[in-house]
Amino acid sequence: MAQTPSGQTPARPNIVLIMVDDMGFSDIGCYGSEIPTPNLDRLARGGIAFSQMYNCARCCPTRASILTGLYPHQAGVGGMTHDFGRPAYQGYLNDSCVTLAEALRAGGYRTYMSGKWHCGGPYDTRRPEAWSPGDPTHPTPVTRGFDEHYGMLCGGGSYFHPPTLCHNDRFVQPDHEGYYFTDAISDHAVRMIGQAHAHGRPFFLYVAYTAPHWPLHAPAETVERYRGRYAGGWDAVRTARHERLKASGLLDPKWPISPRDPSAPPWEDIADRDIEDARMAVYAAQLDRMDAGVGRILGKLDELGIADDTMVIFLSDNGGCHEFLDARADWCGNLKTPLPDGREMKMGNLPGLLPGPDDTYQSYNAPWANASNTPFRLFKHWVHEGGIATPLIVRFPEVARPGGICHAVSHVIDILPTCLDAAGVGYPEQYAGRAVTPAQGRSLMPFLRRKQDRDRRILFWEHEGNLAVRDGRWKLVAKWDRTTGPWELYDMAADRTELNDLAAAKPDKARELAALHARWAESIGAVPWEQVLAR
Repeated sequence: MAQTPSGQTPARPNIVLIMVDDMGFSDIGCYGSEIPTPNLDRLARGGIAFSQMYNCARCCPTRASILTGLYPHQAGVGGMTHDFGRPAYQGYLNDSCVTLAEALRAGGYRTYMSGKWHCGGPYDTRRPEAWSPGDPTHPTPVTRGFDEHYGMLCGGGSYFHPPTLCHNDRFVQPDHEGYYFTDAISDHAVRMIGQAHAHGRPFFLYVAYTAPHWPLHAPAETVERYRGRYAGGWDAVRTARHERLKASGLLDPKWPISPRDPSAPPWEDIADRDIEDARMAVYAAQLDRMDAGVGRILGKLDELGIADDTMVIFLSDNGGCHEFLDARADWCGNLKTPLPDGREMKMGNLPGLLPGPDDTYQSYNAPWANASNTPFRLFKHWVHEGGIATPLIVRFPEVARPGGICHAVSHVIDILPTCLDAAGVGYPEQYAGRAVTPAQGRSLMPFLRRKQDRDRRILFWEHEGNLAVRDGRWKLVAKWDRTTGPWELYDMAADRTELNDLAAAKPDKARELAALHARWAESIGAVPWEQVLAR
């Protein structure tokens, strides 16, 4: 292993955790995509790709979970960042959790974050005078264990003029012409690596991109690389990705691709295909710039001679996003932020308006999100596979058989235990004089070392009334639509694309799993979503 500036060989690895936002299972090259992601592909060749990694279906619950090793309700973020007056749904990290940054800093690590926070309560972008970072209901990275943070406190916004942009707890503005938030996150991550290395101590760096979350914003020169590539439509993209996934070994060939989502019309019925091609072109450009940033981060590790001393982890916070930005909707209008030069921002997916520039604010919608989530059903927000399946790549010097695939069922609650295990840092029973909720995940180190490849475990989900439990090969799942709908039961070994509902054929198994879920929900304070909304 390389030496530190002090000449000492580090006993513990550096850790770089990279998370992207609203990216589907098949959106990067090594997971079947046509979008070139050479840097992530290189990461996978030197590490392990996981085929059954799960998140929490939505951005802030996943972020709370990945940082604490808890189910999001246990950390206080069972819903989004709105405070519903219940401990499990208060919308910000509570005092009974300890973050990965807090635990590692107590263990001697330097801790840094570049990017999106979204674990600290609501920030109304229309009322910056009311923003109060660091108060008891608005914890920030620097109040929850990070030595330094650059990035956004809220959930999203313009890539050219991001709201709630701050350095530590001081609000800042974009600092140069041609500013692009994805590039800025990468710039500061690279700077932080150099700064951390100079201290001669192991470091933890959390890189939280907003790409490719809407709005569809990307520099024009990058978008042009992809214009015309999607003129064949979403069905062609889905078919090609499915075939590549099967050939890669990430998917069992016996799992058929799910039918095109009912909300997605046949490509032949689309009147303005040029606009649809442009939507996906901008989305691809957003991923392109993110991958280039990952390349610069990996390059900095190489330049400093510390790549072999560093664990690098990459994943997404939820599946591809189906949301249509309707200019007539109040919630879309609430996202509007003024442009510095006084131009009017054109909100929503307006007919005939090409996405990409800073005065537009659009999404790529359900048909392309359905392609992002190939081969699975549904999207971000739901807890069917399309909402919760994510790529996971881990590169670490102790990885056995680099370039391999691990089929172990895993969850973002496993990230904290894995990092602490690699670092040799214990999980505390108390932190800052407060009792700490025991971590719920397990270390993935045995899988990285190939001491195990598969095992049976039980995992749970609840997000805004969408429910699921997975126990070994069985998954029970239900959708919320004003009320939670009927349970569906799937055999994930035979049918991971969730096409053959066995709830009626195996009622005893469905009842068994439903009872498990009910006991888990009670234990963490999760309640029916109708009760949360009734407050």
